[in-house]
Amino acid sequence: MNIPISSNPNPSAEKRKAGRPLDEAKRQAIIAAASDRFMRDGFAATSIEQVAADAGVSKVTIYNHFGDKRGLFSASVERECEKMRGHFSLDELPSGTIEERLTVIAQAMFAFLSRPEMIQFERRIAAETEKEPGLGHAFLEAGPWRMKAAFSAWLAHASEKGELLIPDPDLAAEQFASMAKGMGDLERRFGAASPEAENQERIKGAVSVFLAAYGAN
Repeated sequence: MNIPISSNPNPSAEKRKAGRPLDEAKRQAIIAAASDRFMRDGFAATSIEQVAADAGVSKVTIYNHFGDKRGLFSASVERECEKMRGHFSLDELPSGTIEERLTVIAQAMFAFLSRPEMIQFERRIAAETEKEPGLGHAFLEAGPWRMKAAFSAWLAHASEKGELLIPDPDLAAEQFASMAKGMGDLERRFGAASPEAENQERIKGAVSVFLAAYGAN
């Protein structure tokens, strides 16, 4: 059963109120301020008042355009994950062999998840999800699931071009991400950073195994 992302009875939580659209620069300032707060302090300890002050807007502006704190949280997670999804753009496909491109993607995944602020953020959200399960669902929907969909589309495109042979892009996307992260992802969460040389060997191995399973040649 899906857990509802928002329980706010106010229709503004689902649909923006009528009126002038939020200026894009102001919207980005709000999301940036919220992202900084959520990454540093977590969801529960972040208030709309703090974000409004940081962004130089009123609380009413935030409520009108994001509905509630959960809506603002989702927008903030989406903003962070956009930094990663850019690597999966079908409009600007990187050059190089499929092996080289997969290596770049694996390195980007690893670097993205290895950031100290991301590790701290994931720890906080995981802890808060125990008390508020809907928060975890909101995080997954705004971040990891969207990233998986983007990478799956990238793999499907490569398969259509004949560079890969992938019957199930969604499954292949999960497999690649899991291999690229390896034990390093778990180790980071518990404060044991892997040597860089070991990380690169893990990535090299992930790409090699992936191509052995799905390579077109």
